[in-house]
Formats: sequence, C-alpha cells, structure tokens
Amino acid sequence: MTPEESRDSLFDDLSPDSPRDWALSFSMAADAGHRDELRQPGTDDLAPTWASFFDHVGTDGLADLNRRNDNLQRQIRDNGVTYNVYADAATGQQRPWALDLFPMIVSPQDWAKIEAGVLQRTRLLNAMMADLYGKRELLQRALLPAALVQGHPGYLRAMQGVKPVGGTWLHIVAFDLAHGPDGRWWVVGQRTQAPSGLGYLLENRIAIARQFPKAFAGMKVQRLAASYRALMDGIKAMAPEGENARIALLTPGPYNETYFEHAYLARYLGLTLVEGNDLTVRDQRLYLKTLSGLEPVHALIKRLDDEWLDPLELRSDSRLGVPGLLQVLRAGNLLLANAPGSAPLESSALLGFLPAISRHLLGEELAMPSLATWWCGEDAALREVLPLLKDSVIKPTYPQSGRDTAMGQSLKARELDEWSGRMVRHPDDYTVQAWLPLSQTPTWTGEHLIPRSAMLRVFALADGPQSWRMLPGGLVRLAPRGQLMASMQRGGSSADCWVQTEGTVDHTSLLQSAPSTMALAQHKRPVTSRAAENLFWLGRYTERAENSIRLAQIVLTHLGGEEPNSRPLMAWLSATAHENSLVLPDVPAAEQSARVFARSLMAGLSPAPGTPLAGQTFSVGFNLRALKASAAQVRERLSQEHWNLIERTEAGFASDCASMAADAEYATTEALAALQNASELLAAITGAQTDRMVRDSGWRLLSVGRHIERLITLSRALMLSLEHGCLHDQAGFEAVVALFDSTITFHAQYQQRRDMVALIDLLVMDRDNPRSLAWVVQTLRSRLAKLSQSATPQDAVLAQGLPDPDTWVLADLSNWQRHPEGERHWGDLEALLEDCEDAAGELSEEITRLHFSHADRKNQSL
Repeated sequence: MTPEESRDSLFDDLSPDSPRDWALSFSMAADAGHRDELRQPGTDDLAPTWASFFDHVGTDGLADLNRRNDNLQRQIRDNGVTYNVYADAATGQQRPWALDLFPMIVSPQDWAKIEAGVLQRTRLLNAMMADLYGKRELLQRALLPAALVQGHPGYLRAMQGVKPVGGTWLHIVAFDLAHGPDGRWWVVGQRTQAPSGLGYLLENRIAIARQFPKAFAGMKVQRLAASYRALMDGIKAMAPEGENARIALLTPGPYNETYFEHAYLARYLGLTLVEGNDLTVRDQRLYLKTLSGLEPVHALIKRLDDEWLDPLELRSDSRLGVPGLLQVLRAGNLLLANAPGSAPLESSALLGFLPAISRHLLGEELAMPSLATWWCGEDAALREVLPLLKDSVIKPTYPQSGRDTAMGQSLKARELDEWSGRMVRHPDDYTVQAWLPLSQTPTWTGEHLIPRSAMLRVFALADGPQSWRMLPGGLVRLAPRGQLMASMQRGGSSADCWVQTEGTVDHTSLLQSAPSTMALAQHKRPVTSRAAENLFWLGRYTERAENSIRLAQIVLTHLGGEEPNSRPLMAWLSATAHENSLVLPDVPAAEQSARVFARSLMAGLSPAPGTPLAGQTFSVGFNLRALKASAAQVRERLSQEHWNLIERTEAGFASDCASMAADAEYATTEALAALQNASELLAAITGAQTDRMVRDSGWRLLSVGRHIERLITLSRALMLSLEHGCLHDQAGFEAVVALFDSTITFHAQYQQRRDMVALIDLLVMDRDNPRSLAWVVQTLRSRLAKLSQSATPQDAVLAQGLPDPDTWVLADLSNWQRHPEGERHWGDLEALLEDCEDAAGELSEEITRLHFSHADRKNQSL
C-alpha cells in the first residue's frame, strides 16, 4: 500500500454522522498534567467548540485534510511568507513561515475573561509609563524597586518629563497568555516596545479561513478588520495633523527576522514602509525623503526596539534610527507608537509587583492573574526561590543582557547548582517564574491529530486617547512535539486563533475607510529616497553582472581556444578584465601568461562569503550578491517570481563555482557552463524588470542606473580597444562586437565587412541598437525628462549634461590620423568616448545628491 493509499484509508470508515468519532479516534490525548483543548476536562468527549468545528467540516472536509494542508503550505510559499531564525542568520536563507492547519478555538466565555483582564492591564501599563516618566510615585513609595526601572538599560532618561501626543503612551500592547490545567488564563509576559505578530496573525487568519470557509462562517468567528481600522482611526485622532496625518511604519529592514510582517502590515494598513535613513529631521519635525523632496510625517508606528531609535541620544552606533527623533517627540510634532522608554515594562520581574501597583494606580485588583514571579534582587525572594528551581523557569531580568531562559525541568543537578551560583553572585540579573504546563491544542500531521503545547499572544490596540480595544484573535505559537517552550526562534510553528462571538459578527472592512477610487487615482504612492537608491543600484548591478558575465565568457573563450591570439587582443582582454575587476590587480597580464590569467579569472568568479575585500575580485559572484542585496531592500516592489529568480541566480552561480573550485584544474568548460546558466537567468531578471514593474519614478531610476552602467562600461571598453589596437584583426574586432552583444545584428547588416565605419555606425551611432552609445544616451535623456515631470524639474537639467547624439557625425568619428610612430589615432571618437564616460559618472553623482542624500536641503535642526 502506498503512503497516499495509507492516508486515504484513514477516512474509509467515515459515515455522515461520524466526524466527531473520527476526531476522537485519530487524536492523541494531551500529555499528563496539560489541559487538552480538544476534549472536555475529565472526559473523553470533544469540547463543544471542537465538536461544532468538526460538524461544520463534515465527512467530506475530513477526507480532504491532506489536500487542504498541501494547499496551505503552497499558499505560504507563493505569498513569500517568511520568518528568519537567528540561528540561521549565517546562511542568509529565509525560512518559510510555519503554520498548522487547525486553529485554536476560544469560546465567547473565555474571551470575555481575557478581554477584561487584558484591557485592565493595558490601562495599568499606560498609567505606569506616565508615572515613571512623570511624578515617579511608584519609586518614591517603593511599590517598584528602583533597580528594575532606573537600573534597566531600556529606561530612557531623555524621555523624563515628556508628554506624548494624545496623552497615550502605549498604542499597541501584546500579552503572552497560557491556558492552565485548571482552565484559567495566566499572563506569562508582555511586549510594549515593538510587539510582533499583528501581520502574521492576519496572514494566518486569511490562509486558514480559506481552508475551512463553512466552519469559519458557521461558528460565528469574530473578524479582525474592525480592530485594525480602529487603531488607524485612533492614531489619526491623536496625531498632530488629525485626519490628514501621514502615517509611516518604521522597520529595521529586510534582514530583520519579521520583515515580511512589516511589509505585509504596511500594505494592509495603507502605510508607507520606511527605514531610518528614509527619514530626516528639520526644524524639530520629521520628514520623509522622497524623489519629490521632503514630505512631513506626523505619526510613526515603530517596529524596532527603543535603543536604536535615535543615534544622537541613545545608541550612537545605531544605523536603524533617525538622528534627532527624540527632539521631534519632545516638541510635540510626532505621534510615535509606542512611545519610547517602555522596555522596563517588558521585564518578567515586573509581574510580581503589578497587583500592588494596580491597587495604587487604578484602585482595582487584577482581573487576570500572572504566573508567580520572584525577582532575585530581593534577598527574601532569592532565598525562597532557590529550592524551587527544578520546577521553575529562570529568566533574565534585563533581556538586553544576552542571557538565555532556562527550564528547570531540563537541567541536571550540576547545572542547577551552577545556575544557583550565578544567581547568588548576580541576583539582580535573574527572575524566576513558576512553570505552568501549557495547554495542548490539536495539530494535523497528515495522519493523526497530535497535541502540541500552545501559547496565545493577544493584542490591545488604542482606538482613541486613553482608550483601547482588544483584537478578537491572536497569534498562537506551538512548541515542537516533546518540548516545553513555545518559541518561533526555537523551531516552533504557529496557528490561527478563532474567537467565537454570541452576538453579530462584525463585517467591517478597511476598504470602508479608504479614500475614494478617484482620490487614490490622483494620489500616487511616494517613492522614498532609499527605495529609489536601491532601485537605481539594482539596475546598475543587474547591468554590471550581465557585462561581467559576457566579458568573462569572451576572455575564457579566447584564452582557452585552439587558435593563437594576437598580442593586441590579449592586451585588450587583459586591460578590460582588470578595469572590470574580474581579476586581482597583481595578476600578470594575459599576454604574459594566458594560463595564469585564465585560472585567476576563474578562481575569482565567485569569492567565498567572508573573504576580505582586499583579497577578492569584484567579479560575477560579487555583482550577483550586490544585486540580491539591493533587491532585498525593495522586496515589497518585486513580484515573488522576480525575487525567486534573483535568489536562484545568485545561489546557483555560487554553487557552480564552489563545485568548480574543488577541481584544481579550474576547467574552462565548467566555468563557461556556469556563466551561461547565470546569463540565461539574468535575461529573465532583466525581462521582469523591463516588462513586469510599474513604470513610476522608482522604475525610471532603475532604468537610469542600468543605462549609466552600460554607458560607462561600453565607452571604456571601446576606448581600450582603440588604445590597444585590437580592432585591426578579425578576432579582436569580433570580441569587441560580442561585448556590445551585437554580433548577430552586425553580421545581418554588414555581412563579413570588418571596417571601422561599420563598427562605429552600429556601436556608436545606431539609434535602433539598444547597445549603441547613441541609443543609451537617447534613452537616458528620455528617462530623465519623464523623471522631471514626476520627481523634480532639476532632472531635465541633468539631461543637458549628457552628450547630444544629434551632433554626432559618422564621417567625423570615422576620421583618423596617423601618429609619428605609425599608429592610428581616432581623435574625435576618443574624445566622444571620454565625454560619454565622464558624463555618466557625473550624472550618477548628481542623481545621488539630488534624490538620495538631500545634502543640499537647508534648515537641518541638529
């Protein structure tokens, strides 16, 4: 029996009234001591929520589970949903998001308790922030130890006395909850700096609801859109510009493990996704650097921790923040969600002090309990907890300390003694929390329902000044089978959370609050300077990679051929390869040792990652990695197919070169095959850039970058061919035409003629040849003219600095003089080539100054 037939046989005995029986038959019970979410406590019957779920799924749905699971995983891959694990950072690979087929289901009664407890705690944390950076009564009354606040590295003295815009400190607060064996929900921790999960849970909801549409509708699962809309309305209500406020989402960048979520959330909420260098401060106000100039930003949702926000006042080595950002905040010109300085609230040690603080600040007892927590900085707590370590969780008091969390049950006696010693020596640094067996929710393995420990992250969102609402759902994190900790960074996975309602399901859509179609059509999305710069360099590195591949192919073909090459051709190949960094500077010229030159070129095609810059070439592999790095910075602008092509090209070429390097002979045939494979994939990448990207200002800069690179490379290569005289023999002439990628066109138009007039006509003058200098200059002028209409009028002025092809005369460029030594000298042509190369370089610098650096802008308040 095949595996597929074996799986299908699981459903052979299903009858119309047996879905519940099937679920019980093919599910394992939860581990001893853990609450079983699938079953009613103390019985072998399904919990009412799960009984309803399986009734709605029905026998047909159960027989289709494997296909649904395959569709789910395919959807995750097709949507490019990723989550990077810290341990995988060295590989540079992105891990597909792990999502289980079955959701966690929360009843209306349980959700009512969660909602009351979480909203109360959100009010409490907001009041604590106001006190810690205001009157500091909690410290004066010793309700909170000073070491947990002023000794915390995340306590920001620069925020002392600051009153946030709108009077709200915390706009998005996340709480990690555990469902205990007794049925109570417990708070395990809280996140206030930059809580993650809002984007992933939304993707989870969309993906799982598509797999079980009947169950989702029939079980009255509450929708999420209304809460996201309320968050945006609340931010606008509190922002300085009100309804007209420009809101951006600040991300650390594509190398952050949750970058997919940042881009996804920005698209869903209609926000501009920005990095720190997209923003600048002028006159105590925050501005977005765009191609059209500086545009004000009134509200910022941050997705990086506070210490990185402002290198002037916080971490001076930060490249993620904005210099002067805290001054903008103090001036009241920006709403920052969440307000900086909340890191002390994330410390696990705080949980033990919250009951007394709640009574003081709110006059209320906490509605939802926290797990028993001891801060070891108190001597009595340390003495009490040391004998309990075996059944507890040891956590760092200050997360920035770099210390890990340890599960007492997984430690041996010797390890427990070592932990006790460290805690006695540095008690302030450790917090101990009681261990709670996490409830276990059913997950699908392809054959059985397997229980896995789960933790639920829920969110409170500000919908106005001093007002919050709960997002009716959450992000479920599942621990690997047999492990105690539910953590995505430790190889865990996720699940959707369905919150049932007894009332009417809210069908609010964000589209209801979106601008009209006419307004959207008239308002184009701004192109940030960072995105424009990376698109510009994406174009340059794409062209540079193509040119370096073509040049490497030409060099290896000629040096490894049967026929001897002329000295001028060897000199031109050597000089051009050196100019384009295909070989190291100290490699002997090809005319001195063709074999050594070829081996050096092949060895440098793809330097191993980590090779010092001084010891590597900037050859094909380097250019492909640079291309990928630029593309990674603008992932949100590229299709998934486009990005996949880029990854395949870079990884495939590196793999081919690694295999080739294992052969001490550096076989020319293998090198040429690797170059050909990369060339074909690059052609597909070029096609995606040319035919599948919106032709906005960003795309025009990508095109400008490509053509600047082409103009520099081809002008310089043609100049070197004149200097070395390689055009006067057949092989040299053909090599130059091949570098211009014009061999077929040349022979179709001129047959076997190989004179300079024909070459200049096709490679310099022809307005229909996309590799001719005239076509490149003409295209650059056209792109800049279009850019001046959508970006800045100065772009039209930049076009005037380029040579004008209308003034080029073939007869003049073909005229040559003989040097006293007898060599031909092409004065007008050489002058034109030098002019083209210089103009392209100057254009690149001017575009950088005008659009990327904004260095000429005045009134910088720093």
